[in-house]
Amino acid sequence: MGDREKNVGFAASLNILFTIIEIIGGLLTNSLALLADALHDFADSVALIVAWLAERKAKKPATSKMTFGYRRLSLLSAVFATIVLIAGSLFILSQAIPRLMNPQPVNAEGMILIAIIGVTINGLGYFRLKKGLSQNEKILSWHLLEDILGWVVLLIGAIIIRFWDKPVIDPLMTLGFTVFVLWGVSKNAKESFNLLLQGVPENINIDEVRESILSVKGVKMVHDIHIWSLEGETHVLTAHIVVEDEYLQQPDKIKQSIKSKLAKHHIEHSTLELEREGFCSETECIFESNE
Repeated sequence: MGDREKNVGFAASLNILFTIIEIIGGLLTNSLALLADALHDFADSVALIVAWLAERKAKKPATSKMTFGYRRLSLLSAVFATIVLIAGSLFILSQAIPRLMNPQPVNAEGMILIAIIGVTINGLGYFRLKKGLSQNEKILSWHLLEDILGWVVLLIGAIIIRFWDKPVIDPLMTLGFTVFVLWGVSKNAKESFNLLLQGVPENINIDEVRESILSVKGVKMVHDIHIWSLEGETHVLTAHIVVEDEYLQQPDKIKQSIKSKLAKHHIEHSTLELEREGFCSETECIFESNE
């Protein structure tokens, strides 16, 4: 079992355990913030289980039908997790707003205890996942970081309710936490959907990649360049490279030089088609060497 799969499985186990604790605690304390976060953690648990299953499947080797293997499942589960989190957050908002008009008493002592447990359990999951590099692990670690910050806020709110008798703090915390979650996940959602649509990964500058290729001796032009990522970690490039005629005699040598340049941009898989000078039309070959 790989580190990525172990990390996601560990986080999923912790989240499922604490979701059960939250539901019981929310019912016993009459806290909307606890019940709302239980719903949020339930959505996280579903997303984590799907992510864990996807990570296991993603390890399978390529086949004649799935030539890139199953690594893209990791990205698919990240998109699923994002959708679940957004839907759950919108539902929480619909439940919290009426409570602002009619605050209800809650058991602050119970909330304080559960908040302390929440910070501890989610903290363990976060520090385990934050070391991961895949888009899936990034999305899931953000979920857990949101939970930690949410529990810190809930702990502070519970203390205020306990000593100053302000039950309206409960729905206010719920609203603030949910808005924060939506803001945070929106940033990750943008990159997940970008990768799903085979856009250029955010950590790659396509213009810099072009310049790197053009800096290789013998390269005259570059066209039809495409860069995408399987899951935010494994980057792929295809391009047509126009080279001086003499370099076509040793195609492997110039390809290796180009691939060495691409490796500096974290592109590990590339398909390069070499073309002789004059083969490419002016409309196709628009990126010329500065030589």
